[in-house]
Amino acid sequence: MDAKTQAKMEARARILKALAHPTRLFIVEELSRGERPVAELTSLVGLDMSTVSKHLSLLKAVGLIRDERRGVQVFYSLATPCVLNFFGCLESVLEARLQTQIELVG
Repeated sequence: MDAKTQAKMEARARILKALAHPTRLFIVEELSRGERPVAELTSLVGLDMSTVSKHLSLLKAVGLIRDERRGVQVFYSLATPCVLNFFGCLESVLEARLQTQIELVG
C-alpha cells in the first residue's frame, strides 16, 4: 500500500473508530432528526454533561458533527448527513446475519 492509500485508510479508520461506541451512534442518530442543544442530548443519552461533551468532541474532531453557539447554549447538528447511508448499510448487514441464523435453526 502506498503512502497516500495508507493515509486515506487511516482517516477512514479514525471515523469508524469515532462511531464505534453505542453512545456516539445514538448521538448521531438523534442528530439525524435535527439539531439539538447539548443539554437535550445529555438528557437523551442519560449521562453527565462531561461525558456527553467528550463524545461530542470526538465526533466533531472527525468531521461528523458541527456545533454552533447561540447565547449560552451550544447546538449540535450533523455535518455529514451521508453517514446515515452507512447506518442503512449496517442495518442490511444485521438483517442478513439474522436471516442466516434463522435459516440455520430452521
